Formats: sequence, C-alpha cells, structure tokens
Amino acid sequence: MSTETKKAPREGGVGLAILKFVPLIVMMLLVIVVGLELVLAAAISVFVAAVISMFVNRCGFDDAFEFGAQAVRGIVMVFFVNMFAYAVGEVFMATGVGAALINLSLAAGVTARTIAVIAFLLTCALSLATGTSWGTFAACAPIFLWLNYLLGGNTVLVLGAIAGGSCFGDNIGMISDTTVLSCGMQDVKIIDRVKHQGPWSVLCIVITVIITFAMSMSLPSTQGSLQDALASIPAEAYEVLEVERPGAITLLEQVQTGVPVYMVIPFVLVIATAFTGMNTMLCLGSGVVSALVLGLIAGECTLMGWLNDMMLAGFSSSGGSAIIMMMWVAAFGGIMNSMGAFEPLAKLAVKMSANVHHLMGWCGVLCIVGNAALSDEAAEIATFSPIVRGIVEEEVEASEEDMYKLRTRLATFTDALGVYGSELIPWHCYPVFFLAIASGVFPIEEIDVWDIIVNNWMSMVSVISIIVLTFTGLDRFIPLFGLPKDAKLKKKMAK
Repeated sequence: MSTETKKAPREGGVGLAILKFVPLIVMMLLVIVVGLELVLAAAISVFVAAVISMFVNRCGFDDAFEFGAQAVRGIVMVFFVNMFAYAVGEVFMATGVGAALINLSLAAGVTARTIAVIAFLLTCALSLATGTSWGTFAACAPIFLWLNYLLGGNTVLVLGAIAGGSCFGDNIGMISDTTVLSCGMQDVKIIDRVKHQGPWSVLCIVITVIITFAMSMSLPSTQGSLQDALASIPAEAYEVLEVERPGAITLLEQVQTGVPVYMVIPFVLVIATAFTGMNTMLCLGSGVVSALVLGLIAGECTLMGWLNDMMLAGFSSSGGSAIIMMMWVAAFGGIMNSMGAFEPLAKLAVKMSANVHHLMGWCGVLCIVGNAALSDEAAEIATFSPIVRGIVEEEVEASEEDMYKLRTRLATFTDALGVYGSELIPWHCYPVFFLAIASGVFPIEEIDVWDIIVNNWMSMVSVISIIVLTFTGLDRFIPLFGLPKDAKLKKKMAK
C-alpha cells in the first residue's frame, strides 16, 4: 500500500460502526432474500466493502482493494490442495471406491431396526472417502429411503441419519474443501487438526449411534434386499439426480452391478499415509494413483478416462466454482477486517470471558452467528477465520506451541460449526439441498426441512458438545482435545 496516500482511519461512534457492517448486510440480503449464488453475492459485496473502506480508511480504491488481494494471496496454497482434493473425490466416486464401501456395509443384511444406524455409519465413511456431503447424500438417499420403505422403517429418522453422516467427511475429511480452507486460514496442518478433533468426532459418532438405535428399537427386524430397493427407485428419481448430482447415478449403477472389494484400498491408503505425517498433496496423490491402478485391474476406468473424465473434471469443478468463490469471500473478509468492522464483536467476546476457555467458546458462537448470517459454510470459514484468529492472537498470552494448538481448535470450530451448524439452520443451503434431493427421489412421502433438522442427531450432538466442552473446560477429559493449560488471557495477567 502506498504510504503517500495513507491516512489514519476515521474514528467514530455507533454510526461508523453500522456503516462498516453494511457490506455484510448487503451480502446477507443478496444470498437469503434475493437468492443470488454466493460467488456473485460475494463479488458485489467486495466492491461495496471497498467503497466503504475508502471512506473509513481514507484511501483510494486501489489501496482499499489491496486489503482484499492480500487476504487472497495468503491462502493461495489452499487452492492447490483444494483442486487436488476435488480430483480425488471425483476419482474415488467414479472408479468404484464409494460403491465398494456401500456394498460392504450392506453385505450383512439390513432391518428396519438397524437401517438408520447403518445408513449413518456408511455415509460417514463414504463422505470421508469422497470429500463431498452433497454427493454422498444424493447417492445414499435413494438406496436407504426406498429400502427403509420396503422394511417399514422410520423415514425421517433415516433421512436425518443420512444428512448427519454425509457431513462427517466435510468436517474431518482430508479431501474436503472446508477442511482444506479452515486449516489454511489458521495456518495449521490438516493432519494435526484431524488428530486434534479425531477422538471428539468418534465420541460424537458413538453418541449418535446410541440415540439412533434407541429410537429404532420398536421397529421390525425383518431383513431387506438391496436389489429390491434399487429396483423400487422410480425413473423420476434418476431424473432428479441427473440434474442435481449426476455422479450419484454412476455410483448407484456400480452398486447394482458390483465392484471388487479391493477398491476400498485407495481410501485406506490416503488415511494411512496421512497419519505417517506425509505431505497432504502426496497423501492425495497416493489415493488417485492407486485408484487408477486398481480401477484398471477391475475394469472400472481407462487411463484417458482417469485423466479426462476424473482428474480434469475434478480440477474443473474446483476451479470453476469453489476456488473462485473462496477468492471473492476471502477478499471480502480482508477488506472488512481492514476496517475493523468486527471489532465490536471481538471486544464483546473478550469482555464476557474470564479465561481462555470462555474466549474460545465465544469464538465458536461467533462462527455459528456468521454461518447463520451468510448461509454458507465456506463463506463463514473465509470471513470469520481471520476474526477469531485475530481475537485469540491479540488477547491470549501463550507459547508458540500452545498458540498453534489454539489455532488448531479455531480451525475445528470454523469447520465443524460451519458444516454441522449449517444443517441446523432452516434457510441454509445444506438442508435446502437435502430436502430437494429427498423429495425428488422419494416422492411418496411429504417431507419438510424440519424433518431433516430435528432427526439430525449427529449435527445436534456435535454443535452442542463442542461449545459446552470448550466453555466448561471438560474437553480436557477427551484425548488430544483439551486446550493448553498454560495459555492465559492478557487482561487477567494485567490485573
């Protein structure tokens, strides 16, 4: 930024504080009321923020926009990892990795009493393998909703189980765009975050399984057939999937024809190499290469198909939407932070905190508020990550190692409360998409958005537990999940 034109930012009261919030209000109206796609709403909001920044920071347009450009440059590495992650998800879906997981989970037989639990555990595994919650939901909803119908089970309980499990990989999966983005914004390694939240995530799964199975105890125990369920899916359901999620049709076809069990190896390989500490790009590379080799052996792909229909498709999907959206949202967050637009929220969080646990807890609450306001988990991550990071780095006294642990929790916050929190917000894109798919592939029963929300036990358990555990300090009883004991609030040290 040119020092010749730089002046001290304007100081003001409530009026100036409200003016700084105008760009956020504009984005909210464009997304929620007007219904614009986030990528367009973010672009418009960036220019609104730049104009207001010119007034607040007393600078020209070039300098105002430079604040946004700096934020984008800070996450360039995220774009490369994200493109590769999209490619891995595309390869795993197309070569039969996802279908192998589905067939393995259903091999032992399913009853109305167990279908919700099996659907939940399968979607957890499938979303972890493919990195896509929407693709997992679209692929599994037709199978489990129609199988459940044949068995006489609880439709909304199964629907909530599929929704909760579908987002598990979005929150902790190494090839999830939100995982990559949240870690990049906090400058922490993906595998460090996975290790940090792993025990807590497993605990949430166990609690969800217990609740779901308890609610299914009164249902019939007659076993059902996967082939009967697939045969029951009407042509209209495939038409809906063709429009909303074409990749799900390929996966359903693979489930019906069958794929070799060894196609799960690429998924296992990615997870195993990650825990050895290998570079994320190399971990993902091991997955796509092994999927190619095994896919060629199984006859599920060709070399040119792997290159053009999978790798290129993955890169194109990421570059055509996710990365562009991330750039605009990151730029928006950079300009907003340059004005100190969120300082009142930061000061309020500090004022209400008696210790580091309280401060971290309020950071989590800010993430939920941001998610509800922006109606998109990626926008929440890109916009509020620098806010909560700034609060912690400004207000906490800790060693470099302990500060890294705090940033790791912030990355978990922004992702978990973005992904799972999304599923509990009626107007958010997650439940809206899930409702559209469920209504399209299973039209014989009327379903509304609240049916999905109130039966999504994984999301409720995850959101409530991470906030409560952080505020109370009970997170110390979960391995690897406790916050550093030596971190102190600066205001407490001053007193």
